Amino acid sequence: MISIEIDSFHFFRVPSEKSNAKKPEGYVEDETAPKEPDNGEYIRCRQCYQILTRPAERIEVQGAHQHTFANPQGIIYHLGCFRSVSGCGYVGPATDEFTWFKGFSWRIAICSMCLTHLGWFFMSKGNESFNGLILDRLIGL
Repeated sequence: MISIEIDSFHFFRVPSEKSNAKKPEGYVEDETAPKEPDNGEYIRCRQCYQILTRPAERIEVQGAHQHTFANPQGIIYHLGCFRSVSGCGYVGPATDEFTWFKGFSWRIAICSMCLTHLGWFFMSKGNESFNGLILDRLIGL
């Protein structure tokens, strides 16, 4: 587990390096959870299979859907940009420090089910926003 300090502590999971797209042994679907209509493909969290968004939500930001960036610690992330994501929660206050997209501040995006760090939510002062999700933490692309 990794923690980040931004005015307070926030805990979230980082998936193991050996994650794969298969459901874990003993995986049981929550039959009491509300079901979304199964009328298409979904992009899901690789860790817990929570529905996050749809392929139709892919967008281009600064001329491309996919971007590769390194954070100040040198960790490289390969992101995809998505207009709308329903299965994420956001932690920490918005900041424009070390932003990868000029004119946008960001917050950390985590899976609302398993708390895995999935990327960042970017927002501009002009009320534009999008999600930059870490592509190797998603399935169904």
